Amino acid sequence: MFNATFQTPDLTTFCRLDELGLEAIGQRLEPDRALIECRVAQSDPWCRRCGAEGIPRDSVVRTLAHEPCGHRSTILKIRIRRFRCSWCRKVWREDTTAAAPARAKISRAGVRWALEALVIDHLTVSRAAANLGVSWHTANTAILDEGKRRLIDNPNRFDGVTTIGVDEHVWRHTRRGDKYVTVIIDLTPVRERRGPARLLDMVPGRSKQVFSDWLAARTPIWRSGIEVVAMDGFTGFKTASKQHLPDAVEVMDPFHVVQLAGDMLDRVRQRVQQETLGHRGRRGDPLYAIRKMLRTGEAFLTERQQARLDAVFADPAHADVWRAWRVYQQVVAAYREKYGGLGRKRLRELIDVLETTTPTWFVELRKLAYTLDRRRADILAYFDHPRTSNGPTEAINGRLEHLRGSALGFRNLTHYIARSLLEAGGFRPLLHPQFR
Repeated sequence: MFNATFQTPDLTTFCRLDELGLEAIGQRLEPDRALIECRVAQSDPWCRRCGAEGIPRDSVVRTLAHEPCGHRSTILKIRIRRFRCSWCRKVWREDTTAAAPARAKISRAGVRWALEALVIDHLTVSRAAANLGVSWHTANTAILDEGKRRLIDNPNRFDGVTTIGVDEHVWRHTRRGDKYVTVIIDLTPVRERRGPARLLDMVPGRSKQVFSDWLAARTPIWRSGIEVVAMDGFTGFKTASKQHLPDAVEVMDPFHVVQLAGDMLDRVRQRVQQETLGHRGRRGDPLYAIRKMLRTGEAFLTERQQARLDAVFADPAHADVWRAWRVYQQVVAAYREKYGGLGRKRLRELIDVLETTTPTWFVELRKLAYTLDRRRADILAYFDHPRTSNGPTEAINGRLEHLRGSALGFRNLTHYIARSLLEAGGFRPLLHPQFR
């Protein structure tokens, strides 16, 4: 037996029309949609000009798309009465702005549902438009406007940020036009272990000036609160950070440091391949066959894989590949140390050894040694500020790649930035209390 108290079925309450100032007076079910006839719950027959009571003249019908019930579109047919003042002859209609703004095609509840569908359920605009029973452009315009009003343009969105990450992102893979944008990520939740990272902003272009202008647009109080900036090896980001965030610590994240060592290893392998066999890697070539094993952490190699590597390294012609592989493994091992102080010591000693002992003819390793020594402070700063990595930044880039694939690409950068912020801006707790 139910302990809860049930009320008489009410279509107005069930469809949440009372929140829109409407009252349901009829319904009609069709195969692909449901139509609900409504009227304004509280009529206002008083003249706006002279205050006299108006006389009902006739009525008009306003059609609005409403939040769907399941996979069936719900359409509101609002019967709006028109009044005429018997004194000043002014004619007016009942006010329905509580249900939807003037000239809008979707009710406020429908727009709210569509925004939650995109942010929480990661639906596409085309799917939301189909559920609402409106065109793609109508749904897209309404959703982006509501998202900007409620979420993106919120002045408190940048509050509490102490750690940021900056990286470049390819927003379209075409030959024409600029295809790069600069993404700024809030890494504070990751560093404080209270949630995932979130996308703060996305700026067209990738250069020192782009990041510098973005920082200059922030308030001095906000800039003074930034403690750590995680970035890749691009010196333009470091220069802009030094200019506008003089008290912040720049950290070159482990992802890009390991990537530098891995790229060095690949270039050495390709050079030795050309020197020994005179062609690029082919199936059956010893170095080409182990190309993926070289990038595998030494601790994760199986006995069979280790035996294959030892067999290849036994050839004196592959000595350069072996040395490059050892450097790569030492970089990876330093970041995997359980204690940060030990990892910092191992990486510092490795940089010193590479800088002093690498011969000039070993161009690939010499270039890596120069880069690591030049960014030494930024690289070692990671061990003083753990969990400050651009790894979450790369994860958000992956989410944006999925977004672009779901939408079958974007042509409008403004729309892409807005959709990206709704997708990865951390707005889910603001729309649904369950995610708080």
